[in-house]
Amino acid sequence: MVGFRAGDVPPTATVKFIGAGTAACIADLFTFPLDTAKVRLQIQGETKSPANTGHGPVKYRGVFGTISTMVRVEGPRSLYSGLVAGLQRQMSFASVRIGLYDSVKQFYTKGSDHVGIGSRLMAGCTTGAMAVALAQPTDVVKVRFQAQISAGASKRYHGTMDAYRTIAKEEGFRGLWKGEPGIIRIYFIIKYIINLLY
Repeated sequence: MVGFRAGDVPPTATVKFIGAGTAACIADLFTFPLDTAKVRLQIQGETKSPANTGHGPVKYRGVFGTISTMVRVEGPRSLYSGLVAGLQRQMSFASVRIGLYDSVKQFYTKGSDHVGIGSRLMAGCTTGAMAVALAQPTDVVKVRFQAQISAGASKRYHGTMDAYRTIAKEEGFRGLWKGEPGIIRIYFIIKYIINLLY
C-alpha cells in the first residue's frame, strides 16, 4: 500500500484470528499443568465411595502438592493429559473471542469512528458467547482427560477423537455441550441490559 509503513497497516481479521489462537496455544503449553492440578483439586471430593466418608487421607494438597503427587504416582505425562483437546479449545475459543472482536465491534458501530463502552461490551459479549458455543465440546473433553487418573485403572478414553465419539454416543450429542446453556443465557441478559441503557 502506498504511503503506509509496515507498522501502519492494520492486521486483517484472518491474521488476528490465527494470531490469537496461536498465542493462546503457546500460553496453554506453559500453564496446562496448573490447569490439570486445578481440575484434580476440584473433583477430589466427588469420587468418594460409601466406605470413605471423607475421613481418609486427602490425596492432593494445594496446587504444587497436586503436581508433585501426580508426577510421583502417575508420571510427568499426566500433567499434560488432555493437551490435544486443550489446544483445540484455545485455538477455537481465543480465535473467535479475540480474533473476531474488532470485526464484531465494527458491526455494532456500523463503521463509525465513535466507539462507546456499550458497543465494546456488546462486541465482547457477542464474541465471548460465540467462542463458548463453539469451544465447549473441546473443554468438556479436556476436563474429562484431566480428571482421568492414568495410574492403575483402565482408561475410559483412548484418544481425543475417541472421547468425542464416546461422549456423543453415551450421553448424546448434547453431552458435548454440558455447562454451556447457562453462559449463553447470561450473554443475552447482559445484551438486554446494555440495550436498555443505550
